[in-house]
Amino acid sequence: MSLEIEQPGLHTTVQDLGRPGLYHLGIPQGGALDRSSAILANALVGNEPAAALFECTYLGPTFTTTEPTLLAVTGASVQLLVNGDPAPSWATVALVAGDRVSFGYVTAGARYYLAFAGGIDVPEDLGSRSTYQVGSLGGFHNRALAAGDDVPVGTPSGPAPAPGTALPEELRPVFPTEVDLRVIPGLYDHRLTEAGRETLFSATWRLTPVADRTGMRFEGATLDWRERVPPFGAGSDPSNIVDAGYPVGSIQVPNGTQPIILHRDAVSGGGYAVVATVISADLDRVAQCMPGTNTRFVEVDMDAALAARRAGREHLERSLAAVAG
Repeated sequence: MSLEIEQPGLHTTVQDLGRPGLYHLGIPQGGALDRSSAILANALVGNEPAAALFECTYLGPTFTTTEPTLLAVTGASVQLLVNGDPAPSWATVALVAGDRVSFGYVTAGARYYLAFAGGIDVPEDLGSRSTYQVGSLGGFHNRALAAGDDVPVGTPSGPAPAPGTALPEELRPVFPTEVDLRVIPGLYDHRLTEAGRETLFSATWRLTPVADRTGMRFEGATLDWRERVPPFGAGSDPSNIVDAGYPVGSIQVPNGTQPIILHRDAVSGGGYAVVATVISADLDRVAQCMPGTNTRFVEVDMDAALAARRAGREHLERSLAAVAG
């Protein structure tokens, strides 16, 4: 079973749940930016949560199937077309050999996921099939899809939901154009003046088109930094520090303008001060922000972050139970 790629889309890569445990070596976890949507896509075709699938950014691929399979599309709102006819997202769709699959334009969100029964069958690199292009690891030949690719799909290993199985509407995410992202301040928010810190949390930030798997750049205000003599080893930029580690979701603000949220393919450390970190429960929300999204950073403490993580897990468990019937 394979997928014959006619057009690759804007940026379509093979992803799974990433390669955790290597961050101390400078290798990011990577994997699907919107993990919940990826897990649910796999559930809708009977795969394990970590099965490899396609992550599509804004504009999806056009491809033809060589054998019958099951497909599920989740994540950003987009029209799925099979042989030119509309088919449902967030549902199990049966395909036959020779079916041509294509997509319309995204109307909400930024990334959507294509899961196939059996999973995308590419080799593992360091325990994952996820594409990490900077490090030439994983995916289909370590890169995004290209026209003419013939991508293999694995053999299903267990029972799959019946075609037409769908995630109920009330359990599906929504992708607004204005979002609040919960963040924990630190480790270097003390480098901001009181006015700078207040601006960080009171300003409305707008996502620029500079937004990819490594980081999302925002604009909207200027942060004030405390005067200082730069320490030996740091640069002259007011936000420079002697190098430190970057948690996933870190927010750095070079020159005091344009905050950058580092996402799953970001480097593990560097020389910019991290003024706050997006909590893990909101990383999927970051992944689905499209350019122009108005964003506010909302300060929370660790207890609130842990409660949000529990609530997110419980919602995902309810969603998986609904798919399983």
